[in-house]
Amino acid sequence: MMMGRFEDPGGQGGGVGRTVRAAGAGLRTMGAEAKAKKKVAPAAFFDLDRTILDVNSGRLYVRNERRLGRISAWQLAESFFWFAMYHLSLLDVEKAYNRALRHYRGLPSELLRERTADWFGREVVERVQPGAVSAFDWHRRQGHPLVLLTSSSCYLAELFADKAELDDWLANRFVVDGAGLLTGEYESPLCFGPGKVVWAERWAEKRCVELRDSYFYTDSLSDLPMLERVGHPRVVNPDPRLRRTALKRGWPILDWSLAGGDASGEETVFEEKTTTLENYP
Repeated sequence: MMMGRFEDPGGQGGGVGRTVRAAGAGLRTMGAEAKAKKKVAPAAFFDLDRTILDVNSGRLYVRNERRLGRISAWQLAESFFWFAMYHLSLLDVEKAYNRALRHYRGLPSELLRERTADWFGREVVERVQPGAVSAFDWHRRQGHPLVLLTSSSCYLAELFADKAELDDWLANRFVVDGAGLLTGEYESPLCFGPGKVVWAERWAEKRCVELRDSYFYTDSLSDLPMLERVGHPRVVNPDPRLRRTALKRGWPILDWSLAGGDASGEETVFEEKTTTLENYP
């Protein structure tokens, strides 16, 4: 496993508290070396839900929470209503995220981390698409740092990045108070849509990575700002709206549900890989 990628940033200004496991805190050696160089290797950024994974992890998580009695049947129904609205681009994502986080206000951060780890081991590791593993391997051979860029929680992002041996992660970071309890807030901007670009730019600036030379893989039109920001946009098993956009712009459209094929969009043929991370190095 990659070591030393994450660090606690300590207290934040304004008395808000501290955030959980700062995203983009890793690759410290690379960052130091970058100061002496004008540019370093391009990076490869990856969305998680329905890109690396063949499912929306949020759906899996709320089902798990309901099965364990941590949310009500009404809350489960409300969550699936939000997912449907999101799919139709009718959801105020920030409002929904704030509402969801209020449910965890006062919960110990470490308890949510433990719950996420238990769920991750049971339900998430087996949902990795074979094309994702092939793409990881291709970018490693090119010397590109691999960065998870997701709207998911910091807890899930860290777990996945560790398991897949990615170089870093950028996700929504939850704020905790001095007693280690969740405040029901996240660190702005939300890592979604344009917010993903903000977090990616901050990460790249610290490491002298040129986003115009970098890659981004996603399935969703909500990630259009980041697709437009990088030099190598890659569309993976896209939703219908993103497929239309990709066809108009001539962006590669990849099918990661099948082993082999051109997983990176660089006309490279990969050997067949496992569909889970269970046996991943």
